[in-house]
Amino acid sequence: MASYNKLVRDKIPEILDKKGVSYEKRIADDAEFKAELIKKLTEECAEFAEAGDLNELADVLEVISALKTLPEYTDVLDVQDKKRLERGGFAQKIILKGEK
Repeated sequence: MASYNKLVRDKIPEILDKKGVSYEKRIADDAEFKAELIKKLTEECAEFAEAGDLNELADVLEVISALKTLPEYTDVLDVQDKKRLERGGFAQKIILKGEK
């Protein structure tokens, strides 16, 4: 049987209960929650990069939504807007080639 110790979506314990799967559950403190979200973001981004799948992109966005609820990230949309005004977005699909 596979072993795991990771942050999961809120309804996963309910799904496992219905399947009769045993597990241990605990609630992360704030610092662990942030660390686990960052790990989950890395995991989900890798899965999206490999699959390029709509469902994987949705998972990435779900993790980002959770990160945005943390006090240190609540202003992220304002920062995003500021950076877009200063540096632009990606609408023009520009690729640069050169040397550093």
